[in-house]
Amino acid sequence: MMNKIKELNDTNYVQFIESTDTVVFIDFYSDTCLPCQTLLAYLPNIAEHFKDEEVIIAKVNAANNPKLSNKFMVRSVPLTVVIGKDKMVKRAEVGLVSMDAYIKMIEKALGKGGFFSKLFG
Repeated sequence: MMNKIKELNDTNYVQFIESTDTVVFIDFYSDTCLPCQTLLAYLPNIAEHFKDEEVIIAKVNAANNPKLSNKFMVRSVPLTVVIGKDKMVKRAEVGLVSMDAYIKMIEKALGKGGFFSKLFG
């Protein structure tokens, strides 16, 4: 079963973020950007990886949501943002990285990872 990717936008973001107490991974993308399409294809797998965790995987069409794009200072896409349970941005990454790197970003926000990743992560 594939986990649903949450579609966030200018109208539903504030209510969503105020009502959640999970780690949120947001992918800002555009329909015309090839690396964005690759990352969008990763999202269901990332969601599946964290299906038993308090993690929500979300995406935002940057062009269609200028308020959110401004809030997160989106200058180029893809831009991924990890928001912690405290609703603070823990990590922002511009450009496409490996699926494993995204998983590690989320694990770090969850407080996972070994001793060394806490020291040097």
